[in-house]
Amino acid sequence: MALEIDWFFQHVDWLHLVSVPVFTGIVGWLINWTGLIMLFSPVRFHGVTVPGMRQLSRVLPRKLQEVPGILQGGIGWQGIVPARAAKMGSIAVDKAIAKLGTPKEFYQQLEPDQIAEHIVTVFEPEMPAMIEAIMQRESPALWRDLPLRARQAVVARVQAQLPGVVRTVTDEIGEHIDQLLDPKIMVINHFQKNPALVVRIFRDFGQRELNLMVAFGFIFGFALGVPVAIVDHWFGQWWLLPVLGVVVGWATNALGMWLIFEPPEPRRILGIKVHGLFLRRQDQAAEVYAQIIADDVITLENIGDFLLDGPRGDRTRQMLADAMRPAIDGAAGPARGAVRVAVGARRFDSIREAVALEAVDRTIEPFKDPEFSKQQSEKIYKLIATRTKELPPKDFVEMMRAAIREDEWMLYAHGAVMGFAGGLLHLAIFGVGGAT
Repeated sequence: MALEIDWFFQHVDWLHLVSVPVFTGIVGWLINWTGLIMLFSPVRFHGVTVPGMRQLSRVLPRKLQEVPGILQGGIGWQGIVPARAAKMGSIAVDKAIAKLGTPKEFYQQLEPDQIAEHIVTVFEPEMPAMIEAIMQRESPALWRDLPLRARQAVVARVQAQLPGVVRTVTDEIGEHIDQLLDPKIMVINHFQKNPALVVRIFRDFGQRELNLMVAFGFIFGFALGVPVAIVDHWFGQWWLLPVLGVVVGWATNALGMWLIFEPPEPRRILGIKVHGLFLRRQDQAAEVYAQIIADDVITLENIGDFLLDGPRGDRTRQMLADAMRPAIDGAAGPARGAVRVAVGARRFDSIREAVALEAVDRTIEPFKDPEFSKQQSEKIYKLIATRTKELPPKDFVEMMRAAIREDEWMLYAHGAVMGFAGGLLHLAIFGVGGAT
């Protein structure tokens, strides 16, 4: 054994030997650096459409179908994270947001009483013009023949009823919010329309850890390069460096991902405390995550849009209109029966329906006030931040990683390809290793 060691050191090409771990270190750094670019850029698909690719993609292996653009009939690239924005939204709801709070809890955090006051403040000045427009459209002759004082009395009576009507509306929304609002669809749609938002979730709280992962790429690559250099020198075969480069490239990316997410709970390995980099700062991450969700996703403005324009918008409108009709009847006062006879039952019902439907839109419109929505978002932020901090580390990791877990093979394959190319480049510069 001693003779073999002496032989190893006596016949070594030191420049060739030392250059291998340095080379693998640089390649490891490049692998992780370009791997981050692959993860997050570009936000939108960049590439070309290839005729017949969409049809061909259906018979390709499932893993190839996962490459961004293939199923859409194109060749190009989109960052893995933004390409899976909708999927991450779905998993975020299943793994975290659904555990963070029910639709009713989110709605209660927005303080319906304050919402009602804001609606009355915004809606009340518009009431006379709304009634005027509806009456001119539905029954112009009746409205024209009414004395000015009578018209003003109708408007005043409706305005007096407004706070009670609005409170009924906000109470009805709160009572049925679990049937009217689907956070999963809401989050998926929002992430799909705004994939850059998903990138922000990673970047805003994890940039430091991501930069550290790139730096560790050199350390991992250098460390793995030491046994590679020894094996290359010992056997001296031209194909060794490219083949071992594949292993080093794959392992460097795998170790980088492990460094970020594993282990979820602190653990000691060989006496050293090991803990996933993202997990070490779960509290800070929770605050950043909560701020993004509260400011951009589960906002009063988005809830208003979903309630009226989402897949259950028709149900919302009908429910609110039904809730308003008794109040509209009350606004007619003691003269309701006489008015109904004077204009006819069908015309009276038409006017009542028009007022109810118009009022629904006007009532929900203040939900879309960006300034007011921003004020209310603080409550959502506190709820999500508190609950996210309380998530078990395993669930937190699952929320952040599950969307890209199935696509990590692309990063590993990218590392393997770069490792293979690095081996060929070293072979071209330094030649075949082995004893001199």
